[in-house]
Amino acid sequence: MNQKKILPYAIVLLVVAIIVLVVGKKAGWFGQEYAVSVATETVESKTITELITANGKIQPETEVKISPDVAGEIVELYVEEGDEVKAGDLLCVIKPDMYVSALNRAQATLNSSKARLAQAEAQQIERQMAFKRAKQLYDGGAIPVSEYESAEASYKVAQAEVRAAEFSVKSAEASVSEADEQLRKTKIYAPIAGTISALNVEKGERVVGTSMMVGTEMMVVADLDRMEVEVEVNENDIVKVSKYDTALVEVDAYLQRKFKGIVTEIANSASTTGTATDQVTNFEVKVFLLAESYNDLVDSVSGNLYPFRPGMSATVDIQTETRENVISVPISAVATRVKKEGGGTEEVKDESDSPDENGEEEVTEREEKQEVVFVLKNDVVRKVEVKTGIQDNNSIEILEGISAGDEVVIAPYNAITKSLKDSMLVKKVTEEELFKED
Repeated sequence: MNQKKILPYAIVLLVVAIIVLVVGKKAGWFGQEYAVSVATETVESKTITELITANGKIQPETEVKISPDVAGEIVELYVEEGDEVKAGDLLCVIKPDMYVSALNRAQATLNSSKARLAQAEAQQIERQMAFKRAKQLYDGGAIPVSEYESAEASYKVAQAEVRAAEFSVKSAEASVSEADEQLRKTKIYAPIAGTISALNVEKGERVVGTSMMVGTEMMVVADLDRMEVEVEVNENDIVKVSKYDTALVEVDAYLQRKFKGIVTEIANSASTTGTATDQVTNFEVKVFLLAESYNDLVDSVSGNLYPFRPGMSATVDIQTETRENVISVPISAVATRVKKEGGGTEEVKDESDSPDENGEEEVTEREEKQEVVFVLKNDVVRKVEVKTGIQDNNSIEILEGISAGDEVVIAPYNAITKSLKDSMLVKKVTEEELFKED
């Protein structure tokens, strides 16, 4: 009997205990040893400059690749790599013997054509006089019409022969001009003032002309006083880049130093790399290096007139937009979550975790993504949906959702993107303590 009386009271006590445990756990009365450790930062206003980062190579703004118009052996080479040249300086000479012979033949042909023209003109005069005499006799009835017509035909033939000889002379003159042009092209002159940045031939080598095909690239003349960086910007970022945007350039050869530049050219057509499945689309952008940012590297005494050399690797940060006094948080504080039907969120999964290759799984509803931050108050985090703006390498602008003075969770990133939930109890620590725990 006593056991039967005690049993209802025991059940009631057990239910009360379970309720207390559940409520106490949610209220944080106990179980705090299981709280997630997080680092936080106070939201403040600052100036943010949006940066588009791209990698590329340094090259001269102006460079000319020199290939010969005629083929032959290089018999004279007057420059070496690194030499300074002026526009019009003689660089090299291709063996001219064959072209001299061609010019002599063309001149002989011209002289022969002129002689034939003189002969034709003399015959024309003779037949013209014969025609005039025949006309007078015919008008006087002294000769028959057949003789008059024969004299007239001979005169017209003589006129045609003169015209043919004149055309022959013009053709011969054109051949002489062409042969003379070919001969003059055996001497290669500098098209611009600059530096021989590349020399690909030696004296005695044979080169191919550009008359029928791509000729031998003998050398490159470049203006090393004006250098630029050619970078490739992804198609997602190219719409943010404008002509004359400022840029900071870091050259691998000069670590811990940044040079100033300005965007001077943006490609209209894209360049693609890779296959159809993993194709990457980029646009070429040229950033001119401002001389005042590296004048101190120029040393005329030691001969270091050009601190940058073609082909040097560089990283460019293009400054597309600057906003002052905007609400911002560290980039690591913002996570992208997917809304659930019940009102909660879950982390955004990688594309590799989605349906199999055969596409057997189908997404019935469009997933709605949202950007969130976690605001800390009284050791409890509150999930807040935010609207973001521009960002730099460290911070991102917040347009809506939080205000200056709020305390947001900035680490660990894995917790922000996956494990943190609304109204979760957390333990606030410094970043140093957090990393020690890891």
